[in-house]
Order: sequence, then C-alpha cells, then structure tokens
Amino acid sequence: MHVLLFKVSCQLIHIDPLVSHVIEGESLLLSVETHFPLDKADIQGTWSYTMISGTKSRMLVTFTKENVITDMTYGDHLVFRESNLSLEIKNLKRDDEGDYHLSLNIKLHNQTGSIIKEEKTVLVTVDVPVSNPVIEKSPSYAVIEDKANVTWTCSVEKGTRVKFKWFRDNVALGASDRYHFSQDSATLLISPVRKEDKGSYHCVASNPVTAGQHSRAVELIVYYGPYNLEVNSGQGLRTGEVFTINPGEPVFFECQADSNPPNSYVWISKSSNGTDIIAEGPLLEVRSYKLAQAEEYLCRAFNNVTQKQDEAQFTLVVASLGTGKEKHTQEGSSVSPLAITVCSLFAIGFMVLFFLRRTCHPKREQKRPHRSGHEDAKEDFGIYEFVSIPGKMESAQASCRSLARLESIQDMHTTIYDVIRHVPETPSHSLLK
Repeated sequence: MHVLLFKVSCQLIHIDPLVSHVIEGESLLLSVETHFPLDKADIQGTWSYTMISGTKSRMLVTFTKENVITDMTYGDHLVFRESNLSLEIKNLKRDDEGDYHLSLNIKLHNQTGSIIKEEKTVLVTVDVPVSNPVIEKSPSYAVIEDKANVTWTCSVEKGTRVKFKWFRDNVALGASDRYHFSQDSATLLISPVRKEDKGSYHCVASNPVTAGQHSRAVELIVYYGPYNLEVNSGQGLRTGEVFTINPGEPVFFECQADSNPPNSYVWISKSSNGTDIIAEGPLLEVRSYKLAQAEEYLCRAFNNVTQKQDEAQFTLVVASLGTGKEKHTQEGSSVSPLAITVCSLFAIGFMVLFFLRRTCHPKREQKRPHRSGHEDAKEDFGIYEFVSIPGKMESAQASCRSLARLESIQDMHTTIYDVIRHVPETPSHSLLK
C-alpha cells in the first residue's frame, strides 16, 4: 500500500489581484503565475465557481497535464490556458460574479512520494457603470428657517451598487441631529432648516467600476433673521451704547443686521412723553443743534417673511469734544484740566505761605531760656511792604506779626505777594519803647 503525503504551500502559484471588478460585457483573465517547472511535475486540478450568496457551486474545468475537461454548458464562455493554468471568462454578465476557486495538486519529479496542494480564490464582481446623477429638492422654492424641512434626492438611470455622497459648497456632509440619510445615501433630509443650511448642493454617484459622477448644483435659499443688529456712526466719540458729538455737528447713524430678505428699518426717538417714529430705512441723520443735552434712540429691524424683529437702543449726548491736540489729549489722558489747575494753584499758594513764614520768623542761632514776647520787637524792627505780583496789583502794608496769625490763604489763590523789609541804619529810641 502506498501512502501519499500532502504538503500545503503558498509559494508555487500566485494570482493577483484576489478581487476583480469588471464592467458587464467585458472579459476577465484570471492569470496564474507558476513558480515551478510544469514539465518536471505531474499536476491535477480544478477551477470551480460559487455564487456570492453561496447557494450555488459549479465545476468549470478539470485538468491534468494530458487532459482538460470543460463544462459543456459554458461553451465558448470559458477558455482554459494549459501553458500556465489560467482561466479566461468572456462576456461577463451579472450572474457570473462570485468566487472562482483554483485547486491544484502538484507532484514534483525530484520529490518522490510527496504531493503539494495549492489553492487560490478570486472574487469577481460585475457592475454596470454609473450614469450622470440627477438631483432634486423638495420643496423646490425658498424655505423659512425653523419652519420647514427640505428633502434632497439623488438618482441615476444606470448603475449597480451605487453609492452617493452629498456636498454643500463643495464640503462633504455627514449625518447629524438635523441631517438624516437613507441607507444608500440617495436621500438627504434636513429637519428643520436653519440659516447655515443655505448654499449650493450637489451629489456624487459612484460604484466599483465608476470613480464618481457629479450632478449639477442646486441652490438652497433660506429666509432668516434679523441677526446681529448693530448701530454704527463715523462721527463723534462712542462709549458702549453712548455716542457723544460736538454741538452743532451733524451725525449719521447706520443700522445693520444679517437677514434674508433684507430687513425694513424704523428709527424711534424715546422721551418721557413716549416714543415717536422719526425715520425709516437703514440711515438716520441727526442735527445736534436741535437736541437737548441727551436723547435716547432706538433702531428696529423687521423681516417681513420670517416675521421676526430685533432692536438696538443707544443714547446721543451733545458735549464739546474739542479738536486737534485738545481732543487727542482728552482721549489719551483721564486727568481733568480743571483738576490740574486747582492742584497748581494750591501748590503755589503753599510755597508763598512757607516763604512768608520763613521771612517773618528767621531761624535763631541760639536757644534762649525764656522769652516774654517783647524781645522780638528789636529783631522785627523795620518797615515792611507787601508788593503784589504781577505789578498791576495795588500794594498794601501790614504788620508781619499780624500776617503770621492769618489762618486762611484763600486770597493767595488769586494774587501772589512778595514782602520787602526796609531797616534804617540808626533806629529811633522812640520806636523802641
């Protein structure tokens, strides 16, 4: 009794690729590369076919080195090439797709008693190319945000195993809480529609034998708004919602909001007596000489389609802003000019008072144990004169001792005085008594 040993190998034959996508009506060659000399080996093998569903299997070709048997029902549909064991399938139809399996037993002449078994399987798919897709939108007219849904459909006349992709403004779309796709993505439902959904939509259809076919673009128009309402002006100074302008200066305001279709605008003046509509449209002109010190205004934007509105309130103040260097100083510094003036006058007054006290009470070189108060009379001897600065002010005379007792220097804020002392060379005895 002879015992045959089977050895499984993946090196003696090779098939590439293992998956083939074929257009219906074309031919396919399942090419086999043999890595052993056919003339120095005995072979026995089969080519078989199994449907993708796995429900049906059929033997196509049985072969040895000497004989080849082909299933007669296929006729000229199959061609077996004995030189390299390849199989050609002609005029492929949709029913021809499935798994094609090569099973081969190899007995090399230089390896007695050993049989090598090789098996390879190739998946073959047969498809119809995709035609140009057609895109449709329902409803076909413009829609109002938050009040409507939109359904997009993409269809093709020809094509098998078609896959669809959706794009808005050339950006791919994916599923979300408002974007819902059918199983094959042929349908896209947007529910509800929002402002950000507006744009140009198109679909792309593809399958294993078609890279991708683009549909025409269809615009989705969405009515929305108003959003982001703003009031702006190129004149005056703005702080938050307060505009300050110079007296007599005309000022122009512009009211803007994001909306489709464009908003209608009204301008309203607010006062303690009520409100008055003073203008319509996006622009307002106000002449400051007709204003009181401050007035409140309101811009109201209304979308006639969405029936939504928004308001922006602001205050207009009439005050002198200055021009040129003055205005620049005011904007660049938070210190008031009045405060600077007051501080300067106070500093000057303090310096004058200090000077007068030093003049009236010079520093003593020696400390006296007791003073009665009359001893200063000799030291204070002389004639004192107050001279106003500038020189146009009238002069006044006063006692230095009485001046030292003054507690208020309010007059120093307006007039600056200097003290001149005149000492006679020989004082009179009568003045010293």
